Amino acid sequence: MNIKGVLNTKGGWTPLVLRLGLAVAIFPHGAQKVLGWFGGGGFSNTMQYFSSPDGMALPVAIAFLAIMAEFLGPLLLATGFATRIGAFAIGCNMVAAIAMVHGKNGFFMNWHNNPGAMEGFEYHILALAIALGLIIAGGGRLSIDRALTKTS
Repeated sequence: MNIKGVLNTKGGWTPLVLRLGLAVAIFPHGAQKVLGWFGGGGFSNTMQYFSSPDGMALPVAIAFLAIMAEFLGPLLLATGFATRIGAFAIGCNMVAAIAMVHGKNGFFMNWHNNPGAMEGFEYHILALAIALGLIIAGGGRLSIDRALTKTS
């Protein structure tokens, strides 16, 4: 598939709503990891945790990609530029989050804020479904993708 195939999208409103919703939901998590906003640790601390044996023990390259997916992915979605790539990156993060952290905690989030209870993966399933929808549909209306590939 060429670059036009990756960017090509119809002008529907649904992808716009999905990409903006997913961008708003994921961006704060990326901003925590990269900028230290919203009580996050910032880039250095997050890289240390993700890549250290006492943390998640991810290879440094994978840790970096995971952090960038949560930070840059929402920016791509918000602008509608390379929507499928941003959605794919976020989708990969959601699969990894389920497999490595949240899957063992069951389905439900800790709605009642029970001490010691961990978050399940229901949120991640929703984010993954939205990401998959965007991979299929593209950026839709008001996207840079549409502006670059629109023929009429």
